[in-house]
Amino acid sequence: MTSEHLPDSSGTLDTWLKHLETLHSREIDLGLERVKAIALRLNLPLTAASRSCRVITFAGTNGKGSTLAMTQAMALAAGLTVGSYTSPHFLHFNERIQINGRPVSDAAIIHAFERIEAARCQPPEQTLTLSYFEFATLAGLLLFQDAGLELWLLEVGLGGRLDAVNIVDCDVAVLTTVALDHQDYLGDTLELIGAEKAGIFRSGCPAVLGSEQLPDSVKKAAAKLGADVFQLGEHYFRSLPQQGYWHWRGQDKQHQPLYLNNLPVNSLPDDNAATAVQALLLACQDIKCQAIADGLATAQLTGRMQRIPANAGYWLLDVAHNPEAAEYLAKQLQQQGEVRRVALVGMMADKDMAATLKPLLPLVDGWITTALPLPRAAKPEKLALLLQEMGAEVLAVCDDAEVQQAYKTALAQLNAGCEEILVMGSFFTLAGILEIMQKSEAQSCGTE
Repeated sequence: MTSEHLPDSSGTLDTWLKHLETLHSREIDLGLERVKAIALRLNLPLTAASRSCRVITFAGTNGKGSTLAMTQAMALAAGLTVGSYTSPHFLHFNERIQINGRPVSDAAIIHAFERIEAARCQPPEQTLTLSYFEFATLAGLLLFQDAGLELWLLEVGLGGRLDAVNIVDCDVAVLTTVALDHQDYLGDTLELIGAEKAGIFRSGCPAVLGSEQLPDSVKKAAAKLGADVFQLGEHYFRSLPQQGYWHWRGQDKQHQPLYLNNLPVNSLPDDNAATAVQALLLACQDIKCQAIADGLATAQLTGRMQRIPANAGYWLLDVAHNPEAAEYLAKQLQQQGEVRRVALVGMMADKDMAATLKPLLPLVDGWITTALPLPRAAKPEKLALLLQEMGAEVLAVCDDAEVQQAYKTALAQLNAGCEEILVMGSFFTLAGILEIMQKSEAQSCGTE
């Protein structure tokens, strides 16, 4: 793209984001060569020897976001300065780059983009292209470096080995789960996907495995690299929650035993909480038990078992969009007992829709299907037909890609006595509903 198409110095963040969307020919372009070259031009500290901060990288099919969120909450409770880079965002791009738990400003992101753009195009004969995600990743790293933070928490966008986040050598690598997803990019078997995700491991550094059941390729990759494995159920453990508390047993970097008792239960997965504790204690060994407890008590994450009161019922937002995540969601719903529940669902056509919806069928009384604002989305008619073929009752088929129609239909169900509206299937489904809620709340405040 030529310079006349660049946002000028007064350009908004939205203008920049539109620029990034057209800058590279492919939305997803796995590989580290281009993004690493520009990171070096920016003098980013990619190796442990070149920086004073600690870095934890999080990968996994499901669970990496909630594990990172709990790690961040505990680190902040301990008084550390923390940067977190996550994706995707729900409502605002700034959600992706947070410093001490707060999204950074538009101005800070724009300044980072300007520096990245200058580095990308200098010298002119060596101009390189970057994808939207690569630009975002570099912006996060630049802002964390500028802020002089003590701990960087980096969430992998897709896979691990070839994801832009992997240009940074981590001090601790976290791999939560491995399931079938994004097969077009990562491979069509668990072994292939596991090997790709294990690409974030580093020689001599802890690799925290957040599941007791992972493909053999994960440990083979760790052994080949010489990474120091800490696996759930083998090196660290959690008790079952009782009366709102649970106990943790794990190890320090020398594999000496550690014990933490009476940790508070929150709304996020128990395995991920145990994994977050182990990862943080390996990265920052002086964290006190009280900080861990305080952080877990306050940890939350948008779109993960998120309850929002409405009339006499609730909206329950969960971003489950693949079979493994849906099975976990179903187990959580089963613990609620009998609930009159309607589900609002929109999904990507390339997901395993039948296997994702199946665990939820006995727990949902009626379904609302919706279109979504992108070409990859499944047609709501196709979703509805699939649900009906599986024996489910479809209440409405909404072809409004901005989900206004689906929202109004679901709200009418709440007004008619439904106890809970489950919103699931895609980040885009949740983002649409959250945006409508935000606008409705702003309008209500304006009329008071």
